[in-house]
Amino acid sequence: MEMTTILNSSLTNPPLSAHLFHSKFPQSFSSQTHHRTSLPSTCLTLSRPLPRKSFPTNCSVSDDKASTANVFTADPSIALKSKAADISADLRGTSLFLVGMNNSIKSSLGILLADLLRYYYFDSDALVSEAAGGESAAISLKESDEKGFRESETEVLKQLSSMGRLVVCVGDGAVQSSTNLALLRHGISIWIDVPLDIVANGVIGNKSLLLSSEITNSGSYSEVLSHLTALHEDMRRGYATADATVSLQKVAYQLGYEDIDAVSTEDLTMEVLKEIERLTRVKKMMEEAARPF
Repeated sequence: MEMTTILNSSLTNPPLSAHLFHSKFPQSFSSQTHHRTSLPSTCLTLSRPLPRKSFPTNCSVSDDKASTANVFTADPSIALKSKAADISADLRGTSLFLVGMNNSIKSSLGILLADLLRYYYFDSDALVSEAAGGESAAISLKESDEKGFRESETEVLKQLSSMGRLVVCVGDGAVQSSTNLALLRHGISIWIDVPLDIVANGVIGNKSLLLSSEITNSGSYSEVLSHLTALHEDMRRGYATADATVSLQKVAYQLGYEDIDAVSTEDLTMEVLKEIERLTRVKKMMEEAARPF
């Protein structure tokens, strides 16, 4: 399957190319606007933006601040919607790239984030597999033609980075080349840092999280963890180039959880939204400081 056909024809009303950040901000804010006149014809792992819904009546502004605070405490989804609404204007449709070891926590966070911001969701590894002809074909391509597989990853990222209003869960290979890292700078990149033991347990349950026949055939926890540790060391420097880092362990500590498993997808998503808010605020301050008197 040609790379120019990785996006779905069912995307009848695609998001317009975002008005991306144009300042001299370091790393992923130094980007330019891309215009796309037509979209390729097929796609995978797409989450459409949900129709905008009004908040429940019990979330309306009230003079009783304590009552409002109780509502937000009781329903974290309301707080998430409020935070997403607060940052949307300053975000200006800029795409978000979630980097880090492949795991279900990262993908669940990405889907929720896309729904909150009314963005489209993509998994870059799934698109690479689709272009290769399926998961087994992608594994074979990676092991027989590493260069060709990496070129496929780059082509997928090139197409995704040319659009706006996307949340993209980026595959491991996205941080393994300067070309790919440059493509991530067309949006905001966030490292979702999940402990390797949790990632390993996830891989045991779902071998497709790592495109490797070794993992598929062996599957023991010690072998998976050893493989992940080596992989993580190779990619750690690339992860560290992200605009922000959200650590599962740090979020658990900040929330006072003794058990890291107590951290919910909503908890992590709120932390990601706060990081996006911080980055857009800094960027706005820099723009204002650069204005002539």
